[in-house]
Amino acid sequence: MTSTNTPTAGTGAPSHSSGTLLPTARRGKKPGRIGTIICFALLAVCLVGFFTSPSGPVAGLWCIAMMIVLMFMSVPVAIALAIPSLVGAYGLAGIPATVNILATAPFHAVSKWSFSVLPMFIFMGMLLANSGMATRIYRATDRWFSWLPGGIGIGTTAAGAGLASVSGSTIGMTYTLGRAGIPEMLRAGYDKRVAVGTVIVSGLPGGLIPPSILLVVYAGIASVPVGPQLMAGAVPGIGVALTFALFIFCLGIFAPKLVGRGKGATREDAPKVTWKQRIESLGEVWGFPVIMLVLFGGMFSGAFTPTEAGAAAALTALLLTLLHTRKDKPLGRVAQAAVSTVSATAAIFFIIIGAEMLTKLLAITGLAPVMTEFITGLGLNRVGFLLVLVVLYLFMGMFFDTLSMMLLTIPILLPTLSAMEVSPLWFGVFVVLLGELGMITPPVGILSYIVHNIAKNPEVNLGHTITLKDIFTSLLWFLPIVVLFLILMIAVPQMTEWLPDLLERTAGGTATQ
Repeated sequence: MTSTNTPTAGTGAPSHSSGTLLPTARRGKKPGRIGTIICFALLAVCLVGFFTSPSGPVAGLWCIAMMIVLMFMSVPVAIALAIPSLVGAYGLAGIPATVNILATAPFHAVSKWSFSVLPMFIFMGMLLANSGMATRIYRATDRWFSWLPGGIGIGTTAAGAGLASVSGSTIGMTYTLGRAGIPEMLRAGYDKRVAVGTVIVSGLPGGLIPPSILLVVYAGIASVPVGPQLMAGAVPGIGVALTFALFIFCLGIFAPKLVGRGKGATREDAPKVTWKQRIESLGEVWGFPVIMLVLFGGMFSGAFTPTEAGAAAALTALLLTLLHTRKDKPLGRVAQAAVSTVSATAAIFFIIIGAEMLTKLLAITGLAPVMTEFITGLGLNRVGFLLVLVVLYLFMGMFFDTLSMMLLTIPILLPTLSAMEVSPLWFGVFVVLLGELGMITPPVGILSYIVHNIAKNPEVNLGHTITLKDIFTSLLWFLPIVVLFLILMIAVPQMTEWLPDLLERTAGGTATQ
């Protein structure tokens, strides 16, 4: 979701070619010579297995295996999905079926009305990044929460959740917040493990809090209304962010040395933040709540559908960008945001086309009903089924990004949901949170290595040696919180469903389109 996420000149904002928009399957290093040879050998085995398979479902499994091998080879996700699907269609149904997929899948995949909101959300995030909003939001949260035990960490969590939700890029937000937040926390006397752990997990709720690009993609694939799907993620996303903030607050109470409040801490010697500075910081970020008011107020009032609300919010972000950058080449920044939006949207749509081809393959092979029958035949109840998925996604998260995991599993799992009495709306929030959790799971969670790389910079670590062991130790403190929250979601699904129901009643159903 392997392009890099380098800061944009002049803004400190990351490029949005990464994160949830990253077009490659595996965001680690490409396999070396030996790894490449092994991957090609496995690819050959999959091809031989496919063309000698006795039945459609078995052939479908070989195609899935091909996809996974291609992803391990760092082949772009769209290509890793499309090539095995086309090979499978050709091998099982001949040239006519292959031509039919090529002729119909691209249009059918991206012409869904729910996807029309994607460019608006992406454009809004690009504009906010190019306007320097990220730095101002972090400064404001730091000033307002710094008086609390663990206040800088709490402010980092709040800023990360907000920035990740509007940027559509957890990785991009991590770059921005890591460079600003880690040195600030170290300067305040925080334990280095608390500092890096807070930055790593701060963007995790952003995948759920609207406007969430991942939830929009899920809504299109699962054919559920995009408005309720976005609202379904709001309460769990905010809940995860609050849970992280509560954990850091408890550290400040029961282990004050970890957050710079014990004996010898430096925060007490730092300049105190005045109320005047707090009020001034709000004046710097007033545009952000205005955008959120346009977005959510429009949907809740029934004045806008989600697509119209996204367009209105993007227009508001455009006006605010022109205002904030009026003395610093505003048209150039807007043009840069527009070009990045086109690039990111095209990358996402290309991936969605690959997922549509995978769906066609599953229909041809008959693998989906076989998998449904297999899963239901295990005798698992709803809770057992979901706990197995937690383990599966944590394992997959060691190797794949969130979008890759979703596109590989959702077409296979959707037919099973009704048998397991799982709401598709609830499931979308569940798999996005699982995927975001997988991105930080050791030993290969990509965000761990990104933060470790950021922490090598002397301007970031302030002379502290931050090892990979420190990164993984910090995650051992934070990961159980997310796992417990997932279990809470399973036990209390109403936390996900009540806000969409409220939206539907308030807006009279107009916000479901």
